[in-house]
Amino acid sequence: HDLKNACILSGLPESIIAAACARSGQRVLHVDSRNYYGGNWASFSFSGLLSWIKENQQNTDIKDESEDWRKLILENEEVISLNKKDKTIQHVEAFCFGDQDAAEDVEEAGALARVPAAGTSVAEEVAEEAEKECSPLESSVPGAENWESEKASSTDPASAEEGNITEINSENESSHNTASGESALELGKPEATLSEVSAQEPKKITYSQIVREGRRFNIDLVSKLLYSRGLLIELLIKSNVSRYAEFKNATRILAFREGKVEQVPCSRADVFNSRQLAMVEKRMLMKFLTFCLEYEQHPDEYQDYKNSTFAQFLKTRKLTPSLQHFILHSIAMVSENDCNTLEGLQATRKFLQCLGRYGNTPFLFPLYGQGEIPQCFCRMCAVFGGIYCLRHSVQCLVVDKESGRCKAVVDHFGQRISASYFIVEDSYLSESVCVNVCYRQLSRAVLITDQSVLKTDSEQQVSILTVPPVDLGQPAVCVIELCSSTMTCMKDTYLVHLTCPSTKTAREDLEPVVQKLFSLNAETEKETEGEELEKPRVLWAVYFNMRDSSGIDRNSYSGLPSNVYVCSGPDSALGNDCAVKQAETIFQEMFPTEEFCPAPPNPEDIIYDEDEITAEETGFNNSPETKPESSLQESSSRGSTGVKEHIEE
Repeated sequence: HDLKNACILSGLPESIIAAACARSGQRVLHVDSRNYYGGNWASFSFSGLLSWIKENQQNTDIKDESEDWRKLILENEEVISLNKKDKTIQHVEAFCFGDQDAAEDVEEAGALARVPAAGTSVAEEVAEEAEKECSPLESSVPGAENWESEKASSTDPASAEEGNITEINSENESSHNTASGESALELGKPEATLSEVSAQEPKKITYSQIVREGRRFNIDLVSKLLYSRGLLIELLIKSNVSRYAEFKNATRILAFREGKVEQVPCSRADVFNSRQLAMVEKRMLMKFLTFCLEYEQHPDEYQDYKNSTFAQFLKTRKLTPSLQHFILHSIAMVSENDCNTLEGLQATRKFLQCLGRYGNTPFLFPLYGQGEIPQCFCRMCAVFGGIYCLRHSVQCLVVDKESGRCKAVVDHFGQRISASYFIVEDSYLSESVCVNVCYRQLSRAVLITDQSVLKTDSEQQVSILTVPPVDLGQPAVCVIELCSSTMTCMKDTYLVHLTCPSTKTAREDLEPVVQKLFSLNAETEKETEGEELEKPRVLWAVYFNMRDSSGIDRNSYSGLPSNVYVCSGPDSALGNDCAVKQAETIFQEMFPTEEFCPAPPNPEDIIYDEDEITAEETGFNNSPETKPESSLQESSSRGSTGVKEHIEE
C-alpha cells in the first residue's frame, strides 16, 4: 500500500501530531497494537484496569508465529524490529482493602462482550476470578489481598459529551467571560452539589459494588492537571479541539504540614478570607506574590541567590515557616533541594498567571479522565481523513540501505505500508536501538477511597496536595483527589492518584504517604466523642512503576533513520507542556511551512465544488469530513456520537 504521508503509533504527542498532519492535508494512518487509544495516557473502567493489571503482571513474551513477512524485504533493504510487548510498566501490585464479599458472580453493569485482541484466542481473553490467597508480599499490609484480575472487559475509554463552550470567571463560575475574544473551554457541571455536611459515617462500599459500578470509573494511568494558561489549553482553544471535551475546575490546593491536611489560600480573596494566616502573614504573602509576578523587573532582589535553592531564597524574604511551606510545596510545587531560585520564581509566576482564568485555582481537569485528551485529537484527525487501526501491531520498520531513510512498515498481516514520515512511541523501539538510552521511572498509585482527605461542606471537590519528603534526597509526592462529579468514580467514593519520581518500587516509594493520609484497615474503628474524624479508608489500591522517556536526546537512539521520529511517554511534570512542545517540534521538522493545528474552517465558510470527482482523485474528499463538522455546530451531542463512531469503526 503506497498511500500514506505519515504513519503514527500511539500516545498523546502522537495523537496531536496526527491531528496536525491531517488538518494540514496530509494522509495519516494511526495504528496501535493495543485495543484502546492513548497508550500510557489512557483511562480505563475498573474491569478494564483489572485486565490491564493482569496483562502487565504476565512476563511472557509474544513470539512471531510466522516469518512470512520477511519475504517482503528486498536485497537493498534492512529492517529495524519493533517490540511486540510493552515493557514500560513494572512492579504492578493490586490490593483490596474493602469488604471482600462474594464478588465472583458479580458482573459489571452495562459491560459489553470483550473483543479479542490481535493474535490471542478467545479463551485467553476470558476474565478469571479474583485470587483469594494472599502472597507473602502482602502479609505486612493488614487486611490486604492481592487481586491480579477480576471480570476483565473491554477497555474502551468513555468519551466526553459535548455542549456549549464557556469560559468561567474567577468570581462567578456560572458567568461568561468572552471579552478577551478567546475561544473558551467548557467546564463540566457537577452531578449534584451536596450542601449539607456529611456528619454521618461514610457509606460502606463493598468490593462487589465497585465491580458492579465499574463503568462509573475512568481511571487514568498517568495523573495530570491542565494549567489554565498552559500550552495544552492554548492548543485546545486554537485548534477548536476543546469542543470534544468538558472540563472541571480543580477546586482546592491543599498542603500537608505537621501531620495535618489544610487548604492553601491562592487568590487575593482567599488570602484575605483565610483564618489560617495572621494579618501580618497575609501582607507578607501578598507582597511576595506580587514580587514573583514582576520578578524580572527587580533582578537586584534575587541576583545574589541565583545559585541558591529556592528554599534558601525564601528564608531571606522574611516569610514565616508556614508561608515558606505553602509557597514551596503548594504554589511553586518544586523540590526543596533540586530547584534553584530562578526556577522557583518561574514556577510561582506560572501558578499566579493561571489564577482566575477559569476559577480560583490554576488548574482544570477533563471530565472522564486524562485519557479523553488523546481521543479528542484522534477525533480531529479522523474528521480530516485520518485512518485508525487498533489491535494492529507492526513487525518492523523497512530501511533503504543506500539513503538510510525508512521506506515502509510491515504489519502483523504481512502487509507493507509505505510512507514518507514515521512517528513511533519510545516503547515500540527494541533494546538494540535503545542500548545507549538511560530511562527514568515514575512511581504511581491509584486508590479508591470512601472519604476526602479534607472534609468540607461540599463533597464534590477536586483537590491537589503535595506531600513533602520525609528524608533528604527523597522526592515529594503529588496527590490528586477526584470526586464523582469528574465522571471518574462511582458515587460516595473518591479516586486518588499519587505520583513521584521513582527511587525504589512504586509501593516502597508511595505506601508511607498512603499510610499517613489514609487508613488501610479493612475494619475501621468507630470514633469516640471528642476525637477527630477518622482518616479516609482505602477500599482498593494499585501500585506500579512507569517508564519516563521524556528529555532523551535523539542521538541516544542507535541507527535511527532521519525520517523516523520518536515520541516519549508521560513525564513527571504536573502539566502537559512537554508533550505539546514535542509534538509541535516534530511537526515543524516534517512540514516547516505548515501552520501547527490551525482552527478548522466554519462549515458556513466552506465552498463546495460542483464536481466532487476532483476531490476524490486527490484522495482527500472534503464532503465526508465536513459533515461531522457541520453536525458538531448544529448539535453537539450528535457531533460527539458521529465522530466517535468514525474513530471506532
